[in-house]
Amino acid sequence: MYKTTEIASSEIISDNPVHQRLLFPYVEAARMVSGNLLEIGCGTGRGVAVLGNSVTNYTGVDKNEPLMTKLTQEYPDFKFIDMFLPPLKGLEDNSFDFIVTFQVIEHIEDDNEFIKEAHRVLKPGGKLILTTVNRKYSLSRNPWHVREYLAGELKGLILKHFSAIQTKGVHGNEKVMAYYEENKKSVQRITRFDIFNLQYRLPRWMLQIPYDIANRLSRNMLQKTDNKLVTGITYQDYFLNDDAEECLDFFYIATK
Repeated sequence: MYKTTEIASSEIISDNPVHQRLLFPYVEAARMVSGNLLEIGCGTGRGVAVLGNSVTNYTGVDKNEPLMTKLTQEYPDFKFIDMFLPPLKGLEDNSFDFIVTFQVIEHIEDDNEFIKEAHRVLKPGGKLILTTVNRKYSLSRNPWHVREYLAGELKGLILKHFSAIQTKGVHGNEKVMAYYEENKKSVQRITRFDIFNLQYRLPRWMLQIPYDIANRLSRNMLQKTDNKLVTGITYQDYFLNDDAEECLDFFYIATK
């Protein structure tokens, strides 16, 4: 039910490089966070246990009631709220020390309100840790995304509300970039049939199911071609540095 290519599963072998890429920011953030933590868009709970060991209180919000119920049962000491956002309804001003939100903002219609609300519920001096894909390294249009950003665009949006920002990027080692290049070739083999450039001309909703089918096909092809590469990538093959222009994903830390 939750194993679309957009979510990426820890249980589907061909999803492994993406799963590890999504897990990596949680490992990094766990070294930074403390106190009262809010995760906006906690999804399937990929990083709940990773973050939970570092904080006093954890609250996760997402727009999926069955999933929030399931996570509540799995983590009874944590709080999970079913919420369509923005706004962050029912969450008080100045109440969280840290917010993490990973690969979420690209799905939000009103991204300015999203950042404004994150700022509102953070305590003075609190930090927002946010990741999203770098449009520069996207291989095709992703119809599940409302938009994608370049480094300066995302920085400018956040600085409308936050006083300071660190702009970092998630990068991959040679193994990760070998997978990226093979994936790029696989995507190009599929998109070459799009002679009318429909992926950019049709509305998003019309493309979501075809995109998911094509993406699954591409990942499965890569696994059959080089299973060792696909299964051998771990979160340790990703790393952070200050190059936010040429990264796979942005990793921005904003301070209220």
